[in-house]
Amino acid sequence: MDFDALIIGGGVAGLQCALVLGSAKEKPFALHKKVGIIVHQKASHLQNALFNNVLGLSANTVGKDILGAGKQQLSALYPSISQIENEKVISITDINDGYKVTTNKTTYHAKIVIIALNYSKPFTIGGLQNFIEPHQKANPKKDRIQLKNTDCFIQKGMYCCGTIAGCRSQFAIAAGSGAAVATDVLTVWNNGNHVKIHDKI
Repeated sequence: MDFDALIIGGGVAGLQCALVLGSAKEKPFALHKKVGIIVHQKASHLQNALFNNVLGLSANTVGKDILGAGKQQLSALYPSISQIENEKVISITDINDGYKVTTNKTTYHAKIVIIALNYSKPFTIGGLQNFIEPHQKANPKKDRIQLKNTDCFIQKGMYCCGTIAGCRSQFAIAAGSGAAVATDVLTVWNNGNHVKIHDKI
């Protein structure tokens, strides 16, 4: 299966990125773009998180509920985004027109890949070892990692967002990082003209 953009990771950064890309689907520059997200969530740090300090979330919101609700929200509002369940990425290979993403079940081709995984070791996706470095905003004792990037851009057609991009492990920061990368991708699709997507009453 071929994608114009494929998000790897179904945590807060990945889901927020997918929601923003989905919300742009009626724009002329995004109308025919095919977007997917590999929503592997078992390793998400949201699974055992509790939120009292996030704007818009009720006190005592549980992270695992956000993960489930996020996938439902994406399906309900933007069904054109392909949600790929029960697959784990094994390797990402640079090819002429984008990337080959190999999972435990199949292979995908994507012009743009967005890595939205957490910052824990071990990081087992082949093809990205040269980009791994110590996390710059985490306690060194926790031995976290990030991917080398400049403002979430790794190299042509490859982005990262959330903690793997070097963000601190805060819900709002990770979500904002995912949204920011989505608008960067939309800007590329819009021939370099800056894009932001707002719904209005």
